[in-house]
This record gives sequence, structure tokens and C-alpha cells, in this order.
Amino acid sequence: MAEIVLQAEQLTKTYSAGNKKLTVLENVSFQAEEGTSLAIIGPSGSGKTTLLGLCAGLDVPSAGIVSLMGLKLNVMSEDDRAFLRNQYVGFIFQNFQLLATLTALENVMVPLELRGEKNVSARAKEWLHRVGLSDRLNHYPSQLSGGEQQRVAIARAFITSPRILFADEPTGNLDEENAGQVAQLLFEMNKQEKTTLVLVTHNAELAQKTQRILHMKGGHLIEDYKPKITT
Repeated sequence: MAEIVLQAEQLTKTYSAGNKKLTVLENVSFQAEEGTSLAIIGPSGSGKTTLLGLCAGLDVPSAGIVSLMGLKLNVMSEDDRAFLRNQYVGFIFQNFQLLATLTALENVMVPLELRGEKNVSARAKEWLHRVGLSDRLNHYPSQLSGGEQQRVAIARAFITSPRILFADEPTGNLDEENAGQVAQLLFEMNKQEKTTLVLVTHNAELAQKTQRILHMKGGHLIEDYKPKITT
């Protein structure tokens, strides 16, 4: 039986605005097994990114429990959650979030260097080769196209062999051709590495590539289903 990598139980997130309370997420529960892929979809303001942040331990819920690798994030300190992310979690963002003053190679090396590992250049070069950027090692983000920057971000996310990868609108800033190429690469890498993939997207075609779709609306999980066509 596949290991449950992520479990969300009755997650609620409420913000205070003056005397009012704004509930952006209410009683959301689901789990994700090792090596599976799921997409979180829904209109803007439906709670998708809030849910992703809670599951990744970037924020804490007002109520409910998030367990990552069997460990409850709610009872951890911020430092402990950061350590857990560094060990087990990868991230890919819509705006790439590469460090402008570092080359592609140096950007990919950063996660391993933060772990205190040595001689990481060869591994970073190998990952850039796997995403098709062997000829861009010494280019800075400003010298790369959007598609190339997201390939660097994918290499950076996978270099630590994460058990779970959170991708927030990974094709949102790309044209159709680059979006398709990046999506294909992301799913290929995910399959090869047997990573659990949790993907937030507005792109229905991208969501259809996952094994499961969570449909959010108004802070509620209104549907949990398998796509008609999976790849």
C-alpha cells in the first residue's frame, strides 16, 4: 500500500480584518499518496493558493491538521517546519523566483548548499542537462527566456530529491508552446523521481494531466475526482 505523504484534515483558515473575520478556507480534507499527482483548481479567490501554503507549512491553519511525511506541522516551530521543507519538499512558482545575481548553475546549487553539502556543482550540471539547458549554465536569469527560467526552477526543485513537490501556476507566465514543454518536462521528471505532485492551476488542460483533481470554490472543496483522460 502506498505511503500517505500528505494529509489535510478539516483545514480552516480565517483572517481578521478590523472587527470582521474573513474565512478563506473551510473544513478541507484530502490526502495524497506517494508518487501520485493531483491538481487544485477553481476560480480566483477560491482558496487554492492558501491551501497550498498550508499543506507546505508556509502558513498554519486556524483549525485542522496538516501532516507531511507523517509529521504534524501544526505542533512544529517555524524553524522545524523550514527544516522539514528543506529535507522533503520542492517548490515551483509562477514567477520562477530565481536569484537574479546567480547564474543558472548557481541557482540550481542553492538548495544543496543550504543543506551544507559540498561539491554540488556536478549534480547541478547533471540536472540542467536533464532539463535541456547544458548550454545555459553560466547565463543569468535576465539572459534566459521564461521557459528556460522555469526549466532552471524545475532543476532546482528536483535536485534535492523531494518526496513532494508543490507547483503554484507553473505555466502561468508562459506562452502556449513553452507552457506545453514545461508541463511535459514537469510530469516526466515527476514520474522518473516518483515524487508526489500537488499542482495549483487555472489551466484545465494541465489539470487533466494529473491523476486527480480537487475543485475549490468559495473556500470549500466541492469536488474530488479523477480526470477523464490521464497521462
